[in-house]
Amino acid sequence: MKLALVGATGMVGEVMLKILEERNFPVDELLLVASERSIGKQLKFKGKNYDIIGLDEAVAAKPTIALFSAGGETSIEWAPKFAAVGTVVIDNSSAWRMEPNKKLIVPEINAHLLTKEDRIIANPNCSTIQLVMALAPLHKKYHLKRVVVSTYQSVSGTGLKAVQQMENEIAGIKGEMAYPYPIHKNALPHCDSFEENGYTKEEMKLAREPQKIFDDRSFSVTATAVRIPTSGGHSEAVNAEFLNDFDLGEVRKILHNTPGIKLQDNPDTNTYPMPYYANGKDEVFVGRIRRDETQPNTLNMWIVSDNLRKGAATNAIQIAEYLLEKGLV
Repeated sequence: MKLALVGATGMVGEVMLKILEERNFPVDELLLVASERSIGKQLKFKGKNYDIIGLDEAVAAKPTIALFSAGGETSIEWAPKFAAVGTVVIDNSSAWRMEPNKKLIVPEINAHLLTKEDRIIANPNCSTIQLVMALAPLHKKYHLKRVVVSTYQSVSGTGLKAVQQMENEIAGIKGEMAYPYPIHKNALPHCDSFEENGYTKEEMKLAREPQKIFDDRSFSVTATAVRIPTSGGHSEAVNAEFLNDFDLGEVRKILHNTPGIKLQDNPDTNTYPMPYYANGKDEVFVGRIRRDETQPNTLNMWIVSDNLRKGAATNAIQIAEYLLEKGLV
């Protein structure tokens, strides 16, 4: 197993490296890849230092799998070059997600769609992953009609520059701005850039990606995405309308029995999901489950997950693990 990690010095890349070690992913040869300015620097993996190399050298090495977390432009240019030499690319950017001939994978939901012919596999948006993880078993049982989701997203979803902005503001230091406004003591209804319809790209990812993952366009999703001053973990307030009615006890049981979901739902003991507790964990946490009393067949719930782990790095590595397990690489 020759594994390339493209974008190794970024926030997600560093978490990928950590999770590969935690999960004891079988790596015979590790290629750490980053931009030209990082070539020659070193990163540690399992107690050993590895030199960072460039993309040309990585392609020439013909890795078995390449985990990409280096942005859409890099993915568009370089993923096909890796695929052309036989590498399977698992890409964390938005570059390939909505391409009709590329699969958008959350392993617990649709990994069974993968074949040996898939050379570029898309990792969904971080907010999408935690949303569909909670919705998938409920959609299967009750069938979704419409979903309204409002997100409360960590600055870590933007990257190191945004985390530094928040830390500077907390410390009273003037520095480089990742956002058009301060984020400390603030909430910005502005995740990614705005599209012509008035929604942001992040909101449209939440609208489009679940339909592709479920291979079902019979339901709709509308979203408002908000950036808040937390350093790790995204939260979502979700209102889900179903075609069929449900029993709250059965809903809780379904979620409790779903792999990758951790139910935290007891108002009597103030038990509910929070980024504070989800940070550093791989589960998707679900709570505040209650019936929407204003219309039939509608459920409210609160979903929290670590956006750098299950929302990005862990999901990508789970895809790689599945490919190995099924002999697809």
